[in-house]
Amino acid sequence: MLIGKVLGSTEIEVDGVVADLGGPLPRRLVTALLAAEGRPVAEPTLAEAIWGDEAPASPTSSLQANVSRLRRTLGRPALARAGEGYRLAVDDTDAARFAADVRRGRELLADERPGEALRLFDSALARWRGDAYADLPHTYARPALEELRAVAEEERLAARLTAGDAPGVTGDLEAAVTAQPYRERRWELLILALYRGGRQADSLAALRRVRKRLADDLGIDPGPALQELEGRLLAQDPGLLLASRPAPAVRPLSHFFGRAAELAALSELLASARLVTLVGPGGAGKTRLAIEYAAARDPWFVRLADVTEPALVPAAVAAAAGVRGATTDAIATALGDRPGLLLLDNCEHVVAAAAELTLGLLARCPRLRVLATSREPLAVDGERLLPVAPLPAADAIALLTDRITAVRPGWRPGPEESATLTRLAAALDGIPLALELAAARARVLGLAELLDMLHDRFPALGPVPRGALAPHETLEAAVAWSVDLLGADDRAMLLRLWPFEGGFPLSAVEDDLDALSSLVARSVVVADTTVTPARYRLLEIVRAYCRQHDPDREDSRERHAAWVRRLVERHAPLLRGDRSAHSVRLLNRELANLRAGIVHDLGVRPAAALRTAGLLEWLWFRGGLVAEGLPLLRAALAAAPDAPATDRARAHLGASMLRYMSGDQGATDDLYEGLDLLGDGPDHDGAILATQAAYYESLYWSFRGDFERAIAPARRSIARSTTLGEEWIRPAAEMSLGAALAGAGELDEGRRVLAAAREQAIARGQGWTAAMCGLLLARALLARPAQPGAALSVVREALDLFDAEDDVGNVLAGLHTGAYAMVLTGRVAEAARLLVAVRRAAGRRGLDPDLADPIRAAALAAAIPQTELEAAEGNDDQDESALLALLGPKSGNT
Repeated sequence: MLIGKVLGSTEIEVDGVVADLGGPLPRRLVTALLAAEGRPVAEPTLAEAIWGDEAPASPTSSLQANVSRLRRTLGRPALARAGEGYRLAVDDTDAARFAADVRRGRELLADERPGEALRLFDSALARWRGDAYADLPHTYARPALEELRAVAEEERLAARLTAGDAPGVTGDLEAAVTAQPYRERRWELLILALYRGGRQADSLAALRRVRKRLADDLGIDPGPALQELEGRLLAQDPGLLLASRPAPAVRPLSHFFGRAAELAALSELLASARLVTLVGPGGAGKTRLAIEYAAARDPWFVRLADVTEPALVPAAVAAAAGVRGATTDAIATALGDRPGLLLLDNCEHVVAAAAELTLGLLARCPRLRVLATSREPLAVDGERLLPVAPLPAADAIALLTDRITAVRPGWRPGPEESATLTRLAAALDGIPLALELAAARARVLGLAELLDMLHDRFPALGPVPRGALAPHETLEAAVAWSVDLLGADDRAMLLRLWPFEGGFPLSAVEDDLDALSSLVARSVVVADTTVTPARYRLLEIVRAYCRQHDPDREDSRERHAAWVRRLVERHAPLLRGDRSAHSVRLLNRELANLRAGIVHDLGVRPAAALRTAGLLEWLWFRGGLVAEGLPLLRAALAAAPDAPATDRARAHLGASMLRYMSGDQGATDDLYEGLDLLGDGPDHDGAILATQAAYYESLYWSFRGDFERAIAPARRSIARSTTLGEEWIRPAAEMSLGAALAGAGELDEGRRVLAAAREQAIARGQGWTAAMCGLLLARALLARPAQPGAALSVVREALDLFDAEDDVGNVLAGLHTGAYAMVLTGRVAEAARLLVAVRRAAGRRGLDPDLADPIRAAALAAAIPQTELEAAEGNDDQDESALLALLGPKSGNT
């Protein structure tokens, strides 16, 4: 992307980097081409611009040489031959952006939005770095730009005056008329500022000064605007003072959606409290909600977004209330004990001044109530807060549909567009401002295109429509307003949080509760205190803004990935202990962050990615996360061939378990690859892993029905756990032995070993191992068809334990076994219904319960008629907790 800069020394930015244009001659060439604004410039004109009267003997050759050098810098398409000359095509120029900002600022000022206008004029004037076309001063374009610059300076002062800053702007206006005494607009503003500041005599004196100056120097009278102002001054026209904004007695023109609960709560709060503040993120609809509530109550509406300085807050309130004195005392005296509602909108940037004024008014006006909107509380005694959250999904979709219909007459979404609308509303977090702007873009873009816009960059959704209540021109401006109000440290923290996916806990910000509380209080971070530990997240529009404005995105990604690595190192070892359920839930909650951290490390530190993905083997397994974990393990193994043997072995063993769960017959490839990597002399961690791998191997062969082959690795695991002194492995090792013995025909011994292993696991707080012992015991009982009722009861108890451990994969495996037990008790139709539901739920996770348990699968296929399965196919899907009920209640002691 090429950006030309001519408001100062000429520059060309190529994809954000200032290009080296060379010496003064090529700079003049570029300047002359930029001055033509994309039109071709003939060679003689260019030669005159570059050399003037000192052209070389062969200007054409010299010109072509300069063009050739510039093409290497800017690209041949940008600097192209055109007829008898050349043209320079750039994507934009600072001059064009300056002119657009000035034009829009004047429109905002005319629309009585001086605060926004002032910000645009500031932005426009900040683009100037010196004289326009400084490298080529003799250009017709320069006077026009300089004139527009003078206009922008004047209109900026007008915006300050309109916003109520008459005392503060007077000095700058005095300097402005001194600098250019013949520009009557400056005198007009100065005279008005003096009058509004209570200096009527000085105002008339200024009028006499300009009249005398024009007569003495130019022999002319003041123009029509000054003459009209003179008449109004002499008549003391009250309209010269700041006009109060009309109260929002009429509702906005667009439909209002949702917020019934908030409106009811607002009515209840203001019936008992005298100050209620609507708090929430930018664009959430606080202003609209306040106006919907206040519209029938004839409030004094104060738009504080237009107030640029805290000292001007009393003046804005006075103007809205029709009070001449711009002090708290004057306003309180005028209001007295009159009942009324004061609506202070957008307090966040002047929160201290708004709080001070509110406190003073409430203390002296006993029948006054104040409704404020802000991104942070006013922190006044007695204040009641009403959070304004983004719209829920149904209301967000309704609003989006209504606004799109407004720009697409006759449009009705079909099934595909309805699905896209749902995703679009979710991507915009239900933020009304974002939904409004997206709908406006739907006039020229398809819904799928709009959705694509939100994936990788901050949504460029355009300006708000005229007459809208939003105090900001664009969605980015709304977010920037919040971010810019933060202190430097808080802002730096916020900009680093964008890599977190799906939220984060307090530990993600190094337990800096004060800083995080500040971000929550200012509504740029959302807190969910209904879960333990509390969880925090950035709205997606805030997250996109932070991603775009983070000064060091790679460092932020690295910080996030380092946090993921620490989290996994701390909690992965707990996945088998007495706190395993807690760790499973905690890591499951961070699943999106785990994925993002591993994916980052795959590109920059693959060995770390391999270790992290491998340490999560039991999370992948217990959560039935085949589709999530297996690709990450595969990618990490491929990316880190030189990683430590123990880490590679662990990853292979994890991949083996997941492949088995998915029904992949090649699961033993990874199993034995892992065992081979551990070899005979691993480190201590490797020895522990080899001991665990031995009972993995035993369970694998038992599940495949090769029970004789399963006995030896189970005994090896038991022996190694004792030798290593890692007795915590023993219950799982003995469990695998019991399953092998029962399947090999030693049913009573197998059941005894399984029962003993279960007792050991319970004593050690190993809930998962106790649950697996129960499931394997049930399968042993099912080997004797005379005991299906007892097996079903054991399955039910095991499932409760698996459910408590958040082990989705084995809940489904247990339900699959339960279906077989139900068949043996004669409940064939119910078993068919359960089996179909289990297959559906497993399929969504990449699991195959039939291939993972071929013994029961074969028996089920023989026992359940196809007609029963087809009838069950018509039932709705159910989640795993609902499926437990199909087994019936536990029968008690087993």
